[in-house]
Amino acid sequence: MEILAKIPKDFIYFLMTTLFALIIGLEQRRRHDKTHPVALFGTDRTYALIGILGFILYIISPENLLLFIIGEISLLILLAVFYIKKIEKNGYWGLTSITLVLITYNVAPLVYTQPLWLTVLIFTTVLILVEMKERLKLLSKKFDEKEFITLSKFLLISGVILPLLPQNIINDLIPISPFKFWLAIVVVSGVSYFSYLLQKFIFPKKGIIITSILGGLYSSTATTIVLARKSRLNTSSTNQITAGIIIATGMMFLRLLLLAYIFNPALAVYLLPSFSILVVISSVVSLVLYKFSKQTTETNENGYKGNNPLEFKTALIFAGLFIVFAVITKYVLEYYGTKGLNILSVVVGVTDIDPFLLSLFMGKYSISLQTMADMTLLATLSNNVVKLVYGLSFGDKKIRKPLIIGFLTIIVLGILLLLI
Repeated sequence: MEILAKIPKDFIYFLMTTLFALIIGLEQRRRHDKTHPVALFGTDRTYALIGILGFILYIISPENLLLFIIGEISLLILLAVFYIKKIEKNGYWGLTSITLVLITYNVAPLVYTQPLWLTVLIFTTVLILVEMKERLKLLSKKFDEKEFITLSKFLLISGVILPLLPQNIINDLIPISPFKFWLAIVVVSGVSYFSYLLQKFIFPKKGIIITSILGGLYSSTATTIVLARKSRLNTSSTNQITAGIIIATGMMFLRLLLLAYIFNPALAVYLLPSFSILVVISSVVSLVLYKFSKQTTETNENGYKGNNPLEFKTALIFAGLFIVFAVITKYVLEYYGTKGLNILSVVVGVTDIDPFLLSLFMGKYSISLQTMADMTLLATLSNNVVKLVYGLSFGDKKIRKPLIIGFLTIIVLGILLLLI
């Protein structure tokens, strides 16, 4: 450190500028040798010299930057002539190489004025974007007009509506502020949206297990129904399908633990031991069922394809259920106490448990964290019983035995954890 402290900063910044510019030029050299572009402004030496030129003109007059600006204007004129001639000769309109030249020229002021981490971040981002040309082309083909509308919806509900909502509790009947109420919608939609993007763009055809994991993050109940119906059409991979249903249930515990951590960290501490055990056991049961699969190679068909998670109709239904369960929970607690809430926790298992549990996580109720954890576990137990019924009703006869064994293992374990 003492040796480094004695090295002049200008020397270090010069080396950084030259190195960054040279690497960009080397990337252009590699691309030139590989693709043989019809027009190229320069490669390694050209880019390195442009970086050095920007460094020289910047350090001569860093106060007014007059020489640096004149140099950049001159470079822009040269690039404009090159671009016009390129279009006339080859009919090629790309601006990537020209933009890279301008970025390279501005490396010196970036190194001098910005922190090292930001300079390195910009530099690596430039390299990644240049190298990802073909991958970006392939990715763009997967998009349709609905994807950008979906992204716009998520940005609207999270970046515009959410910050504008008040953080005061609505009233005594609904012990949740509009901000937290909408935050619940944003978080649940965000988890579902992330799962949806992974399924569509990262793991489009990666087999039942991967898509079941992602589907479980979206909705384990929906995943169970879809996979159970699939078993009637594909009777040769019944153990794989059952394994997918069980692992989707394991992801439900993981999703609820994440939601608890976001909205009620203290409650998440109570849930962590039980839910961690349930996630591990669900994964082990799923792995055992998968290993006993008669099919030697896994099918490349998706087990579950999530629908668009940001439809406003779905969000409004969730919002309505959220408010309803918040009111019901307060009413039941006031008139029937914790015993009434335990019964309610069992009853909501036949519906979507997320609105009820989120109202429980976020509400200001006069109950202990341990009681809240018990009610959360009760709701998941009830929901698992319902999913077992769905699997037996919609699935093929061949999945019934492994499905019963898998779910009974999780249900019995859940009861034991509840009693403990």
